[in-house]
Amino acid sequence: MAKVSLGYIIYYVEDVARTVSFFEAAFGLDRRFVTEENDYGEIETGATTLAFVSLELAKVNLDEAGGFVAPNEDKPAPAAITLVTTDVGETVAAAIAAGGRAYTDPVDKPWGQTVAYVLGPSNLLIEVATPVAAP
Repeated sequence: MAKVSLGYIIYYVEDVARTVSFFEAAFGLDRRFVTEENDYGEIETGATTLAFVSLELAKVNLDEAGGFVAPNEDKPAPAAITLVTTDVGETVAAAIAAGGRAYTDPVDKPWGQTVAYVLGPSNLLIEVATPVAAP
């Protein structure tokens, strides 16, 4: 069997350039690039690339296959981007200062992790969490 690895996580968003700028400002992540058409962009996150595709390009790519569910103004998509940090409160505050919206307060989980959720552009659900404590 061929070796498989996770290369990209792609979210469909209303405004690619705005979303990439948010992740730069909110979390200090580096922009890899955004196309001239502003329909595709990538953020440096380590081994897996976080990418964003405009709703228009998503329609071109996916309508023939049955379409996709566009971002909802009322609720986030049933998926989250998890960003790991040593200080959840500070990271959430930076995300809010950059235009994000608090979705949950930080909660200490029984397994030793602190977790909070913020909403970014296009109602992207972003989990901000400390590393999971070693067992």
